[in-house]
Amino acid sequence: MKILFISGREPSYVRNAMILKGLKRQGVEILDCTDSSASYLTRYITSLRKYILARNNKFDFVFIGFFGQPLVPIIGKLTSKPIIFDAFLSAYDTLCFDRKKFKPTSPTGRFFYWLDKYSCESSDRILLDTNAHIDYFIDTFGLKRDKFQRIFVGADDSIFYPRDVKKEDHRFRVFYYATYLPLHGMEYIIQAAKNLEQTEKIEFKIVGKGPQHIKIRDLARRMGIKNITFIDWIPYENLPLEIGQADVCLGGHFSDIEKAKRVIAGKTYQFIAMKKPVIVGDCPGNRELFTHKGNALLVKMADADSLANAVLELRENESLREQIAEAGYKTFVERCNIDAIGRELERIIGGLN
Repeated sequence: MKILFISGREPSYVRNAMILKGLKRQGVEILDCTDSSASYLTRYITSLRKYILARNNKFDFVFIGFFGQPLVPIIGKLTSKPIIFDAFLSAYDTLCFDRKKFKPTSPTGRFFYWLDKYSCESSDRILLDTNAHIDYFIDTFGLKRDKFQRIFVGADDSIFYPRDVKKEDHRFRVFYYATYLPLHGMEYIIQAAKNLEQTEKIEFKIVGKGPQHIKIRDLARRMGIKNITFIDWIPYENLPLEIGQADVCLGGHFSDIEKAKRVIAGKTYQFIAMKKPVIVGDCPGNRELFTHKGNALLVKMADADSLANAVLELRENESLREQIAEAGYKTFVERCNIDAIGRELERIIGGLN
């Protein structure tokens, strides 16, 4: 089987990388038309140029990876091959409701609504990361359910795997990293840390920068919090070392934004791949993979007290930490590693023959 793969984001982007590795692991031949330039415009132009040069080659399907909404209408006019489209997220929802860049009824908002809807209507199979996300697309854009398939994001098990990492100290470390989007609900993590400030030897370590970075750091400063270490950036290759030193990892998402309830945070897969106990928001997306006190601790969304209590419970109950870590890792191996993602992709593609 041979697939032409093209995407709006670079092939190293986690979602695209996992799909490419999963397909290759199943022996699928890839005709790669992606580009790794810094800007979206350059990537789209270069990728389309590669597609035009490659489209006379023999291949069975066109796979349009993330962020492919702008590509689908064009590719649809240029090929008679079946199109598999990894929508991954809604541009309309992300820009109008999550990040609030445009009003839904504005011309730009209406354009992105049309782009999501048309790109899905023009595809033969549509992939999303959870069934809750699939329900959103069906209800919002009036699409047929039989086109959709769920593919978990997963994590690269050649990078994220259980490691024996020597801790720098004897503190109970709670680890989180993010790009500081409203979706993440970082203000609830800050408040939870404040609630636990008087609890001996609990330290929160937060890595990352993003749109709400200054706002969140100012909030922590105003609250006089002493038990959070903020780090703006670490090299990606060092991320597993930081995770390895954690006693508990926060998967999220913790906000009450609707999108947060439909998805499973990518970092959560990485944490369970490294056999770490995780705390996640109690929502339909996370419920598709996690059970409370089974393979994760689930907490109320937008609730700092619930999050703080979960951290404290795991700190005081080592056997529960170990049980959740083991069960989470088993879930990862069975359903979320490269092989599992590849098998599911092969099944979906096979259904198009």
